[in-house]
Amino acid sequence: MIIYPNAKINIGLNIASKRLDGYHNIKSVFYPLKDSFDILEIIESPSFLFTSSGINIPAGENICIKAFNLINSNFSISPVHIHLHKRIPIGAGLGGGSSDGSFTLKALNQLFNLKISNMELEKLSLKLGADCPFFIDNTPKYVEGIGDHLTPISLDLSAYSIKLINSNIHVSTKEAYSSLEINSSKISILEYISKPIHLWKGVIKNDFEFCIFKNYPIIENAKNNLYDNGAIYASLSGTGSVVYGLFSKKKINHS
Repeated sequence: MIIYPNAKINIGLNIASKRLDGYHNIKSVFYPLKDSFDILEIIESPSFLFTSSGINIPAGENICIKAFNLINSNFSISPVHIHLHKRIPIGAGLGGGSSDGSFTLKALNQLFNLKISNMELEKLSLKLGADCPFFIDNTPKYVEGIGDHLTPISLDLSAYSIKLINSNIHVSTKEAYSSLEINSSKISILEYISKPIHLWKGVIKNDFEFCIFKNYPIIENAKNNLYDNGAIYASLSGTGSVVYGLFSKKKINHS
């Protein structure tokens, strides 16, 4: 079985508060990028094996292994060989790792006909990471809590091209949160997301931009360049280093 775990972007990311458990309550819109993806192959095997290619993955237990162990502990499935070809940049704010974990859960569910509902898969995926539940349904969502409160929204960006700029800087989630100054936004992302996109600029914000741009001016320059080149809206995605811009696909008629 071959599947394609895709990336996501954050449209706005506001930190509402820090929780007693050390996590943070967020407010954001997650939007899937179906044309930016890793490649994941899972086949039954005499013994469990995980291999990878593409972008080098940091040492340690990969989230795909954790996903297999999570399913296996609940359903005692047969061993598999998981091969991950990594294409989504790591530490970029695109959710590539979370996507890999959630897609592994979904693939194992299908491969072994476990008949786990999406609701249950979302609960299981939360044990892998805060962003993981989003990738189970993999449709635009308004996200609250630590990523576990998902509200479907109607948002279609197919009339826009989404350009990603990767500065090849790894910004860890821990680093991003350690520099964050919590200043809860008074703007409702959920309210503004339904407004015309040209009204988003300067209103729908990512709270991590201030500290990340301060530490890495090259990332701020990349965002400014997107606007200079005609982006209708541009932003940092998540807590990582990738910025994206939305460009209209409509051609201007000068005749």
